[in-house]
Amino acid sequence: MQSQARRLDDHQLDDAGSPFESGPQPSDARLVEETRCGDREAFGILVQRYERRLIRVLMRFVRDLDVAEELAQETFIRVYEKLDQFDPSRRFSPWLFRIGVNLTLDYHRKRKRRKWAVLFTDRSRDRWIEPEQADPRPEQDLQQEVRMVIDQIPEKYRTVLILRDMENFSTSEIAAILDRKEATIRWRLAEARNRFQELWERRKYTD
Repeated sequence: MQSQARRLDDHQLDDAGSPFESGPQPSDARLVEETRCGDREAFGILVQRYERRLIRVLMRFVRDLDVAEELAQETFIRVYEKLDQFDPSRRFSPWLFRIGVNLTLDYHRKRKRRKWAVLFTDRSRDRWIEPEQADPRPEQDLQQEVRMVIDQIPEKYRTVLILRDMENFSTSEIAAILDRKEATIRWRLAEARNRFQELWERRKYTD
């Protein structure tokens, strides 16, 4: 588990680092247009720009880093193949993550898996529960309980919960990723948090 965690850390986004040289960088829109015109190097820059974040997001849905990397690779292949379908008036990154998240959900459906390994991060801005304050057991055991509770939340709510509270995507970004209205995302997030709270409280009486 520790080696797996170290491998995951290698794939975390480092806001201070960048795969590019200093100076102004081409916009996503420009790189997309150049790729459409046959410039594969432009697409390579897009891959470098988003690969680590995409893998990190997909790791919220799958425990296996190798699987997350394979899904990320498949995502970029799909993106490249469907680039002519992309609406240039919209942002590129939500479209990319929409394809990646959908591939990951399909991965689970095909294998009928319901084990989502989700770890809370210290960067979550608005946690709706602080289990460690209510439960004196070791943090590792507590994290396992959190995973088990989240596993019981229906997929459409759980997905929003992961993207918002674990990966800090904005409501508008999640709406674009999941192709839903922002009002729908806000409702699903509230419902997901309520369900988590209810399940978390209920587990105290089933131990």
